[in-house]
Amino acid sequence: MKLTSLLTSVAVTAVMAIPAMAETTLRIQTHYGPETISGKNAAQFADDVQTMSNGEIKIEMFYSSSVVASVETFDAAANGILDCDMTGGAYQTGKNPAFQFVGDIMGGYDTPYQQLGWLYKGGGYDEAQKLYNEYGMQLVGWWVVGQEALASTKPLDTIEDFKDWKFRSPPGMETKIFEKLGAKPIVMDFTEVFTALESGIIEGADASILANNKGMGLYDIVKHATYPGFHSMPSDHLACNKAVWDGMPEYQRRIMDTAMQKLALQQALTAEFENNKAAAELTAQGVTLHNLSPEARAAFRAAAVSTWPEFATTDEAKALVASHTAYLKSQGMSN
Repeated sequence: MKLTSLLTSVAVTAVMAIPAMAETTLRIQTHYGPETISGKNAAQFADDVQTMSNGEIKIEMFYSSSVVASVETFDAAANGILDCDMTGGAYQTGKNPAFQFVGDIMGGYDTPYQQLGWLYKGGGYDEAQKLYNEYGMQLVGWWVVGQEALASTKPLDTIEDFKDWKFRSPPGMETKIFEKLGAKPIVMDFTEVFTALESGIIEGADASILANNKGMGLYDIVKHATYPGFHSMPSDHLACNKAVWDGMPEYQRRIMDTAMQKLALQQALTAEFENNKAAAELTAQGVTLHNLSPEARAAFRAAAVSTWPEFATTDEAKALVASHTAYLKSQGMSN
């Protein structure tokens, strides 16, 4: 009888020692459609988190900015309409120009792995976190698709080839950098690009990575492209409401971080795979791919780095520029 009581007592104690399940539901919005490269990888991220947490973390993923506009996602998460923002820091430059340097560090890096190196090995994560925390958000991590490619009606082999080159550019820092190289960037909505190319108003366009440009039909009109790219590599982020993040158990936060780092790797690998496949198909179709020399890339990076301070008009932006500059020097990528 004593043995039975002892076993019962041990069993009850053991059950009481098991922590209660901490269920967390996260409403996350991305601007990508579910059929895109990024959308599919986002879906895999959600599945990984739910599986690794044994269902404790449930994710409601909203694609194609279906809840609020892309630029409003960050504030929607900070204000509790959503829990997390899976767009990118570049949408928030109007809030603080510092977001430029976590959203698209123009000319800074050649590969996603270098850019992720700044975040995880070069002190970037802590520096960026200060910025996100100021707005009630927690930066969980990045997913970087890779360098974008330029489409052009003429060869782009050297820095000299950019002189007087008229091309569609997004507004902001990119226009200033290319102007320093003698180019003539024209800011226009992307919906106008095809007509502008066909009519000769512009000679090229900055749009996306090579595979996406091909899918949009840009190379049906123009027959030159820069590849691998060199000028722009936007970073998408996962940023969550800080109160929500702080309320999650540490092991759940660790699961999110681990799944995010897997997403970063898969995003870079998938884009490289699709880009290389597109490059082979485009070459077979008569499109010429132009790989700028190391000297030309260094010249563009020098123009970019010299432009960064012009946009670093807040203390947070200055700190991030200093961090990027120091990291590039430490890696022998800039002097």
